Amino acid sequence: MVHGSRKPRVLVVDDNRLDRELAREALADLARVECCADGEQALAALSREPADLVLSDLTMPGLSGLDLLVRMRREHPHAEFVLVTAHASIDSAVEALRMGASDYLCKPVRPEELALVVERTLARRDLLADNLRLREALETVEACRALTPCLEPGEVFAVALDLLLQTLGRRRGIACFHRDEALHGEGVVFRGLQEGECRPLHERWLHGKPLDLETWQELEVVSCGPLHELLAEVGIEGVRLLAVPLRGREQERGVLFVFEDGRPFGELELERARIVAGHAGLSLENAERYARAQERAYIDDVTELFNARYLLDAVVREVQRAERYGGHLAVVFLDLDRFKLVNDRHGHLVGSRALRQLGQVLQRCVRQVDTVARYGGDEFTVLLVDTDLEAGRTVAERIRRAVEEHTFEGERGTPLRLTVSVGVACYPEHGDDAEALLDLADKAMYRSKSLGRNRVSTAAELRGAAGESV
Repeated sequence: MVHGSRKPRVLVVDDNRLDRELAREALADLARVECCADGEQALAALSREPADLVLSDLTMPGLSGLDLLVRMRREHPHAEFVLVTAHASIDSAVEALRMGASDYLCKPVRPEELALVVERTLARRDLLADNLRLREALETVEACRALTPCLEPGEVFAVALDLLLQTLGRRRGIACFHRDEALHGEGVVFRGLQEGECRPLHERWLHGKPLDLETWQELEVVSCGPLHELLAEVGIEGVRLLAVPLRGREQERGVLFVFEDGRPFGELELERARIVAGHAGLSLENAERYARAQERAYIDDVTELFNARYLLDAVVREVQRAERYGGHLAVVFLDLDRFKLVNDRHGHLVGSRALRQLGQVLQRCVRQVDTVARYGGDEFTVLLVDTDLEAGRTVAERIRRAVEEHTFEGERGTPLRLTVSVGVACYPEHGDDAEALLDLADKAMYRSKSLGRNRVSTAAELRGAAGESV
């Protein structure tokens, strides 16, 4: 333990009271001194509070100085040990050095000599501790290079959690994060927890009351709080967690939680955690800049919704997520009815304005976690996460009715009425990949058109209807 600005703690172990008091007086300016009359008292004092250095006589009743050294190396390996011996037992002093003692002194010991040896031993201890801390810091910095290629915020949180667990030598951890609205991340990553614990925690995090991540402003060890309440619901109780907040420059924020698991976090571990947090914060900023550039490539210029390029990636991602967690995904495909007439009668400026207004109507009909995209022309697609066929049809009907009831702005402010034909397909019952789901939702939409437009059809209704005209 590096004592820094505090006084180090030194135990003086000697069965001679006069020698103990002389040592206490000689070291009073250097350390907090506690005197013990024998080895057993010294071990008890070490168990009560760690010491930086133990100064022990060789010959004592009960445990000898060498016996005490053996016990210390096993039970309290971080304390330095200096042996005090008579000239006749110099061989014992040499043996003590082989066993790990830092130095030895021969009786009678002069106060200035004692102070010099203790000061030198503590200085060497601090230097070694500084070197160890620097070496571990460099190793942590080197490990943080794994964050460099991370250009997606969710990946930064996952990799940072892995680095933190590796650096701290722990097994269990959770990353909780709020994502940029445009990216719809899952918001939680688990490491080392059992499947039966991950599933309910995942559901509570995504669909229950979300954690207020602003609760954690700086690195700290916590034993209670909102996450502990969630953990208790799945049977994980009485745990202490190291909370490591991460912040980007814009909207990305989250907290990495590492389970203490019975081994308290030391100051050196906290320093390494701060190094990981600093590098992860820089990676988040880079990911945010990349996301802004990527977002511009994924946004439709007319409606400011996502474009088809983003949609295709999103469908693949959401299908994978539904498969991983055993969930559902509804794909809603819709097309404006007779929209060509709008452009022909009112002009393309009115048509573009109507498309923008339609995008706003669609966004009001779905949740923030859902994805609304302009597929192309007057076709739009909505991805409804964790939504089965029945719920998907309900949302599709809500969209159809909202469009029908909405007054669009026509030429010179005249009211314009529009309707949509809608198709719905659902994972897993209608398809297990992105291409199949989009194709079936599109076909269901064309079925709605063939049946008179302004209606909702599902992929389940396509069976037996192959011969109907679209």
